[in-house]
Amino acid sequence: MATRAFILVETSVGKTQEVVNELKKVPEMTSVDAVTGPYDVIATIEAEDLNTVGSLVASRIHTIGGILRTVTCLSVSL
Repeated sequence: MATRAFILVETSVGKTQEVVNELKKVPEMTSVDAVTGPYDVIATIEAEDLNTVGSLVASRIHTIGGILRTVTCLSVSL
C-alpha cells in the first residue's frame, strides 16, 4: 500500500497560482488545492514509503520558488 501525505503549504504573497502549477507537475501528486486559512495550498502525495515521501518533499517541493514553509501530515489507517 502506498504512503499518503497531506502537505500544507504557505506561499509568498502573489505566488499561490505559480506554486499550484508547479506542484501539479510532480507525478506523485494526487491533488493540489488552493485554500483559505493559515495555509495557501493543500497538496496530497502518494509514494512507495515514508522515505520516498520525505525525499520528494525535500527535493521536489521545497525547491519550488514561492514556497515559504510546509507542514507534512502523514495519513494513518485506523
